[in-house]
Amino acid sequence: SYFGNKRAYAENIVASNLTFGASSSSARDTNYPQTLKTPLSTGNPQRSGYKNWTPQMEYSVIVAVVEGRGLARGEIGMASIDLKNPQIILSQFADNTTYAKVITKLKILSPLEIIMSNTACAVGNSTKLFTLITENFKNVNFTTIQRKYFNETKGLEYIEQLCIAEFSTVLMEVQSKYYCLAAVAALLKYVEFIQNSVYAPKSLKICFQGSEQTAMIDSSSAQNLELLINNQDSRNNHTLFGVLNYTKTPGGSRRLRSNILEPLVDIETINMRLDCVQELLQDEELFFGLQSVISRFLDTEQLLSVLVQIPKQDTVNAAESKITNLIYLKHTLELVDPLKIAMKNCNTPLLRAYYGSLEDKRFGIILEKIKTVINDDARYMKGCLNMRTQKCYAVRSNINEFLDIARRTYTEIVDDIAGRMISQLGEKYSLPLRTSFSSARGFFIQMTTDCLALPSDQLPSEFIKISKVKNSYSFTSADLIKMNERCQESLREIYHMTYMIVCKLLSEIYEHIHCLYKLSDTVSMLDMLLSFAHACTLSDYVRPEFTDTLAIKQGWHPILEKISAEKPIANNTYITEGSNFLIITGPNMSGKSTYLKQIALCQIMAQIGSYVPAEYSSFRITKQIFTRISTDDDIETNSSTFMKEMKEIAYILHNANDKSLILIDELGRGTNTEEGIGICYAVCEYLLSLKAFTLFATHFLELCHIDALYLNVENMHFEVQHVKNTSRNKEAILYTYKLSKGLTEEKNYALDGTLSPEFPQLWQMFAVLPISDGSVLRGDTSVVWKGWLGVYTQMTCDIYFL
Repeated sequence: SYFGNKRAYAENIVASNLTFGASSSSARDTNYPQTLKTPLSTGNPQRSGYKNWTPQMEYSVIVAVVEGRGLARGEIGMASIDLKNPQIILSQFADNTTYAKVITKLKILSPLEIIMSNTACAVGNSTKLFTLITENFKNVNFTTIQRKYFNETKGLEYIEQLCIAEFSTVLMEVQSKYYCLAAVAALLKYVEFIQNSVYAPKSLKICFQGSEQTAMIDSSSAQNLELLINNQDSRNNHTLFGVLNYTKTPGGSRRLRSNILEPLVDIETINMRLDCVQELLQDEELFFGLQSVISRFLDTEQLLSVLVQIPKQDTVNAAESKITNLIYLKHTLELVDPLKIAMKNCNTPLLRAYYGSLEDKRFGIILEKIKTVINDDARYMKGCLNMRTQKCYAVRSNINEFLDIARRTYTEIVDDIAGRMISQLGEKYSLPLRTSFSSARGFFIQMTTDCLALPSDQLPSEFIKISKVKNSYSFTSADLIKMNERCQESLREIYHMTYMIVCKLLSEIYEHIHCLYKLSDTVSMLDMLLSFAHACTLSDYVRPEFTDTLAIKQGWHPILEKISAEKPIANNTYITEGSNFLIITGPNMSGKSTYLKQIALCQIMAQIGSYVPAEYSSFRITKQIFTRISTDDDIETNSSTFMKEMKEIAYILHNANDKSLILIDELGRGTNTEEGIGICYAVCEYLLSLKAFTLFATHFLELCHIDALYLNVENMHFEVQHVKNTSRNKEAILYTYKLSKGLTEEKNYALDGTLSPEFPQLWQMFAVLPISDGSVLRGDTSVVWKGWLGVYTQMTCDIYFL
């Protein structure tokens, strides 16, 4: 609620006062940047277009992007801030003409708004970067501001002024990174404008993240692998995030999400996490003790974000927010000691380091200062009336005499409403009335009519604003409305005086508040590690090793295990630099696509510090994961199936390197067979020149003979068995879902593995659709088409008409 109407306010100011690219100052304030919403900012602000990329969550990230000009074109600076988390993330990196790194980073951040310079977005002269971003983020608000606000000198001043001491080393990292400094200058000026508040000095956590610290997973691959959103139903949790998400706090959930999208590449850090998970699995007392304490934490990051902002205007909402968050802060600090007690016997280096961060004396100093002003009984409670009462009586008595008088007045009003007024109305009309409260209506009257017959089925005329839900009536009266107004007036006085006391208290504890960043980081990381351990207890996962080989013994698909009643069929995987290209064949429905996704999911799980679903696993650290799986077209970009295939494979070829993991499924099926085989052959030859680990699933059996020319190619296939179908007196295929060496021997197979007696009906089903240009006739024995089910089917038959 604290951020509720700020954006509408900013948009109104923008629409009425600011002009595009104007050099003159705003009529309202010369210090604010000139901004203009592009036409892309109109429409639905709920970002419905991203339901296939991001889990259901509130969006509050604003990102500033700037690109170098002239010889520096391709050098990108980015700065992002989450309005609910007082942390600024800076990035600067060199990108190629596809701008793959920029798009991927923006997809991971899932911004509510993107800020760019007006020179990059000029009508008729926009840059390629701006064009690509607008194509990929159709439902994101875009704001353009004058280039002069992208000022690296001002950005450095902002960092020196706002960065807390513990993270001040970031200054050394970014001193010569002019583009990220320019981006942060524009970002902070714009946030100050829309929030109508400034950040307190030395209150922000500012960090620099280079593109080399994490593995890159592009948005298409994240969607194909169902990392965050299920492709069939966005509401269910049959995703990798759903498999691993047993977090108890919002911060832990956010950290898990960001780790899945950006896995680690540092083996030492990964192994430290795995050591922690191992200890949590071996020590039940530690596991349950930590889980119990962590579950009581609130959203520490959002709490910090509100505490470090200083509103430019003292409003009732600002006062109420500060009081609420001070109570939340007290609740959070009181959990530090229980968390230390739960961790006192831990042994692994990472857990010991987090335990050491809890020894910070500033936690005790802040709590003592709070307790000198705030009542010991003031705490976080569920329910708006309970929380309102906590806020009213949060400050100790005898600190402010006028506050004590105002609270007595408020108590008398509430007692009059609940104890006298409504009781008298109940006696007057012989009705079972009770007092209720909501934040929107204040105090009102409720009545249940289970066995009560109302005279003429109507309530007395004194009652107004009547609503009925099932057998419950809700209503009020004119006198009660007046009492509510008196109550609100008294409440405003209490909040105002409490706010003055709270502001003074906050000014005293600002110098110590930096320790809360450590606490927030500790809680979110412990929550994620507990979530990994919890997931392991529900299945037979194994700790991964890291070598130069990808070896998985009896591994299975983690999402499929969650969906199916029985454990999925397990398969082995072995890929080395000497045998780094696997061609996988087999009939439709034999398990090729599932197997490819399984490898990628296990790789991601290993690199975020989780155990993996296998009996044994060894992984080579991968810095990029690419997939080309879908066979859909794309109406929005006017791309046919073939065009989309070519765009995706071109992206892979431009960006793949020796440390990549590449999964390609059904390439070349959007055109005729000869062209498809030719394209596949050319792509394979290029990828074979790299040391990337590649798994290539195909129906083109001609492709399998490439192993005669390249020694690092290995053919694999999924086994099928031919069984007798007694009801039809025909042979049918039985899928085993087992992977074996060599290429498949199945050449002609239909929906059930052979030509069925129902073929005329099947032909009628497909014949209503025009046969696509990709269909190929070979003599008179084979036809390939794409059916309405979206499944490629090959049937052998005699063709009498076409």
